[in-house]
Amino acid sequence: MTTMDSSENNSTAELMSRYVSSEPGYGVPKDGWRICLAHEFKEKRKPFQAKDVSFSNLVDHIGLGVRYLKWWYNKTRVEKKAPFIDMFGALPLRQIYGAPLGGIGGGTITRGWRGEFCRWQLNPGMYHYKTVIADQFTVCLRQGGRTVYQQVLSVERPPTLQGWNWGYCGEYAFYHALYPRAWTVYHLPGQNVTLTCRQVSPIIPHDYQDSSLPVAVFVWDVENRNDYPLDVSIMLTLVNGSGHKDDKSGGHWNEPFHLEKEGESVSGVLLHHCTAVNPYTLCMAVREQSDREISHQTAFIPKGTCAALWNDLITDGRLDSPTGSSPPTQMGEKVAAALAAGCPVPAQGHNTLEFSLAWDMPIITFGSRERRHARRYTRFFGAKADAAPSLSLYALTHYQRWETSIEEWQRPILQDSSLPSWYKSALFNELYFVADGGTVWNELPPDSDVSGGVRSEDGGLPAQPAVIKEYGRFAYLEGQEYRMYNTYDVHFYASFALIMLWPKLALSLQYDIAGCVVSCDPTERLHLMSGTYSPVKTKNVVPHDIGDPDDEPWQRVNAYLIHDTADWKDLNLKFVLHVYRDYHLTQDKQYLQDMWPICQAVMESEMKFDTDGDGLIENSGYADQTYDGWIVTGPSAYCGGLWLASVCAMCKMARLVDNEPVFHRFKDILDRGSAAFDKLLWNGQYYNYDSSGRELSNSVMSDQCAGHWFLRASGLGYGEFQAFPKEKICSALKSVFDLNVMSFAGGQMGAVNGMRPEGVPDRSSVQSDEVWIGVVYGLAATMIHEGMLEEGLRTAEGCYRTVWERLGMAFQTPEAYCEKGIYRSLAYMRPLSIWAMQLALDSSPLRKPASPSSSQTSTS
Repeated sequence: MTTMDSSENNSTAELMSRYVSSEPGYGVPKDGWRICLAHEFKEKRKPFQAKDVSFSNLVDHIGLGVRYLKWWYNKTRVEKKAPFIDMFGALPLRQIYGAPLGGIGGGTITRGWRGEFCRWQLNPGMYHYKTVIADQFTVCLRQGGRTVYQQVLSVERPPTLQGWNWGYCGEYAFYHALYPRAWTVYHLPGQNVTLTCRQVSPIIPHDYQDSSLPVAVFVWDVENRNDYPLDVSIMLTLVNGSGHKDDKSGGHWNEPFHLEKEGESVSGVLLHHCTAVNPYTLCMAVREQSDREISHQTAFIPKGTCAALWNDLITDGRLDSPTGSSPPTQMGEKVAAALAAGCPVPAQGHNTLEFSLAWDMPIITFGSRERRHARRYTRFFGAKADAAPSLSLYALTHYQRWETSIEEWQRPILQDSSLPSWYKSALFNELYFVADGGTVWNELPPDSDVSGGVRSEDGGLPAQPAVIKEYGRFAYLEGQEYRMYNTYDVHFYASFALIMLWPKLALSLQYDIAGCVVSCDPTERLHLMSGTYSPVKTKNVVPHDIGDPDDEPWQRVNAYLIHDTADWKDLNLKFVLHVYRDYHLTQDKQYLQDMWPICQAVMESEMKFDTDGDGLIENSGYADQTYDGWIVTGPSAYCGGLWLASVCAMCKMARLVDNEPVFHRFKDILDRGSAAFDKLLWNGQYYNYDSSGRELSNSVMSDQCAGHWFLRASGLGYGEFQAFPKEKICSALKSVFDLNVMSFAGGQMGAVNGMRPEGVPDRSSVQSDEVWIGVVYGLAATMIHEGMLEEGLRTAEGCYRTVWERLGMAFQTPEAYCEKGIYRSLAYMRPLSIWAMQLALDSSPLRKPASPSSSQTSTS
């Protein structure tokens, strides 16, 4: 083996510069998130724990703590289930993740930025975080019939598989992500050879077929800058499994395969993972071409030195390629497979090798194992668990079309010189959560009824709405640690990504929520905060979520049992605002017609919160909205603003459906409520947090204009049904920018949730002194709608720089962080709200050039 030649030790910056190109499909794009493989993040944060709560807050939550501990013990020790929120098992920060592999709703596999396969979500909504060290790419270079270089493309030096050549020097490589694609560029020291691995997943806006496929493609471009030709082989090794304990459960087996169809052919290895629940097949494949040599090793044991496999490749750049299947594994035994592809690379030339990775788990059960669900992709590839070869061939013959579609979608934004590079990176890379949010996208079972057979007085919903029958059922988690599907108070923020890019999925989700609204579950259960019993689900109230993947989503809703969310003030209002915004953006009249009676029902249910009849709802004196740890009493800026905005939407929709009596009723409420909102909350500069008169009631809440934000996103800002005067909205946003943004952490970390007017964070709760990244992106969108473009971009930039560049939280953006020390809930739904910024930019008449400080995003 050739050792490193120090004369070729170019700086990482030079290497990065060399491989920045605008050539579609080959060069690395200018914009995105970039990091050297040798990088180490200096700041190491801890997850939020009970000890991080102030003494006064701890005293307030003693009852919750005792009840949670009892519930947690019963859930984990008696039921043997995972808690929907595990306060004793928060994920530690691992600064390793890269762009996830796979389409939407078929499970995901995450490949880290150093090349490791390290995060797995194959069973729906359930994660484990295990780096499978044997899952690697290896390169072999041969000149004149002899091997001159062979290297695992990993910086790791593991204690196992020591017969392999580990410890690639990360200084010679960098990773670049612009989701749904990623590039890793490896300079092979001493060889004058550069490998560029391009990772492609089928995440394609407005595509409801290929976007559902559980596949990814790795395109390896080999550049030979020598004056002599080389033969180059790339080998992929893969364990049958995902690092989970069931890898050793026995009965797993591998087999080689070859598939030809319509003049194209692929070869590879199938790894059949034969668990009792949710069995699946992993498939690695290579596209056959005239000058490619494909070989395989059907099975090897991934432990010990594993020198035999290494030596097999090093001998002649290919593997032995035995025929036949491997025997099923014994209990306690793991099995792996290898696939190699080789090609000639001329002097001063390049060549390309194409690998695919697919996983076929067509029928799934959730944790309760009560029902079987067919994943969306089975509509196109069948549900017989034999689709892996066809998926692989399809991916390898269609990925170029996917890339064309991705480039056409991204190009207008990437070429917009008025937008800073960090924003372009954030916009596309935060989209990872649409696929990697524990996402399920299933076919609607033939016997399904979205509202459980319940119909409202006005007729209600069809049992199987056309959009769900045609486009399937969609659900994603609140967060990888907060395991509840379609958490609605948070989806309010995240939903912009869906309605702008996959609007049929957004509408499908809305129909499911609407079906839950008219149904009920009178089962009494204990709510952990109050210690009281109340029904699981109340009729004509929007659910908090549609269930836990470790139970049976859609069948048993409201997995969240900390509060009784039937008393939450924001859920019903957010549903109404969703309905009108979705109609505004899609112009789907059938959708509006179907949702109108549901909107009337939830608004009627909400009326009881206006206890004094002044047209404005009151909060209850506890945490009764998405800020579920921040007490609010009486009329409040957040819920009061959402109320007025939803009343505006009801006025507009009443006119659209030609219902004048309802219009006049809500117009009267709007007039009275707006006056009360102004009288009780406006202090001359911004809207107070609440009207209780408590010591901290005049805190500046960063999210105080959330209702107005949705009106502007829906084209209803200052028109016929005005709820908020423009001059007061602009003054409030300026106060938030001056205090919550610029007076917090030197203006470099986004907007803190609560700020005192004297310029110090509100520390009255565990949430008031946090930054919520998704809220900040929504705030930035609101600023942009109001012509505060520079302020909006500055506000959002602080979050992106903090999360992606300083804290190493790429592809795991959390719900929250504090100025120092801690974060909370990694990999969270709400930051998808960055797409609301794009909607605001698209409709903004003011587009200023990017500031000189907004340079190319990098962490190196």
